[in-house]
Amino acid sequence: MCRTAALGGHVDACDACGNISISYNSCRNRHCPKCQGHKREEWIQAREQDLLPCSYYHLVFTLPDSLNGLAIAHPKIVYKILFDSVWSTLNQFGKTEGLQLGMIAILHTWGQNLSLHPHLHCIIPGGGIDANGKWKRKIKTDKYLFAVKALSKVFRAKFVALLRKEKLADAHVLQSLFDKNWVVYAKRPFGGPKQVIEYLGRYTHKVAISNHRIKNVTNQEVTIAYKDYKDASKTKQLTLKNEEFTRRFSLHILPKRFVRIRHYGILSSSWKRGKLRQLQQDLNIIRPEIETKTQLKKCYCCKVGNLVTLHVFGQRGPPKAYLIENTLAYVN
Repeated sequence: MCRTAALGGHVDACDACGNISISYNSCRNRHCPKCQGHKREEWIQAREQDLLPCSYYHLVFTLPDSLNGLAIAHPKIVYKILFDSVWSTLNQFGKTEGLQLGMIAILHTWGQNLSLHPHLHCIIPGGGIDANGKWKRKIKTDKYLFAVKALSKVFRAKFVALLRKEKLADAHVLQSLFDKNWVVYAKRPFGGPKQVIEYLGRYTHKVAISNHRIKNVTNQEVTIAYKDYKDASKTKQLTLKNEEFTRRFSLHILPKRFVRIRHYGILSSSWKRGKLRQLQQDLNIIRPEIETKTQLKKCYCCKVGNLVTLHVFGQRGPPKAYLIENTLAYVN
C-alpha cells in the first residue's frame, strides 16, 4: 500500500527543466521499511551535536526466550522493564566508579528469521561526570566498559525484581529465570565519532525486515533471506506461508506511542537542554550546525531545479492529462 495509488499522491513539475513527475504518498508508519530514510537522517544529524571526546561502546542486552510468552501478552510492560533494568544496571556500575554515565538505547525485537528476540542495543560514552561536575574521559580503559559477566548477573537480578513488582509471573517462573545465564554482548569500542554515527545510521530506524531481504512473493508463500548465525553467518533462504509470515511480522509491531529509542543520563533530554552544551563548550567542542529543512525537493531528472506541486490526487489516480508517454513515475 505504501507509495502506491491506494494512498493518493501528487503531480510535480521541475522549475528548471520542466519535467513532470508523479509521486505517490508514503504511509509514514514507523514499522514500514520504506518510510524510515528521512527520519533516520534527521535523527542522526541531531545526534552529531551530542558527541563527546571519548571512546563509545556498544552493548547488547538480550532477554531469554522463556520470556517470549510474556512479551507477546504484555509487550508494553516487558519492554519498559527491559529499558529500566538495563539503565539501572549501567547507572549502578557508573556510580561505583563515581561517574554519571549516559546511554542511547534502541529496542529491537526480531531475529533474522523474524522470530521474537527482544534485545536492547546500547551506545554508551566511555566517560562521565564525576562528583565535582567535571568531565572524566575514561572510566577504566579503552578496551572495555565493564565486565560482561558482572553486567549479566546484575541485569538479570534487576529485571526479575521489576517483573516481580508487576505480578505478571508466578514464583516458579521467576525462579526459573535464574537457572541459566543471561546474555550481555559487548562489541569492541568504536574508533571515533564517525564510526558512532555510521552505526546509528544502520541500527536506529531498522524494522523487522527490509525489502531487499524479501526474495519472492506468491499467493501462498513468501521467501526471505536471512543469516544463520549458528552456521558461520551463512546467508540462507526461508520460505514461509503467507499466514506465518504475517504472524511473525506482527510480533514486532510495537504498542501505540511506545518509544523504542531512549536517552539516559548525560544524554537525556533534560541534561541536553543546558548541561551538555555547557560541557561541550568547556571541552572546546564545536557543535555541527543542523541543516535547515526545506519544503522544496530537488528534481529527480535534472537534479538542479526544485519540484513544484501542480495537482494533488486521491485513490482514483492522477488526471489523464498527466498520463502521457514521457511521464516519469517516482516515489517521494
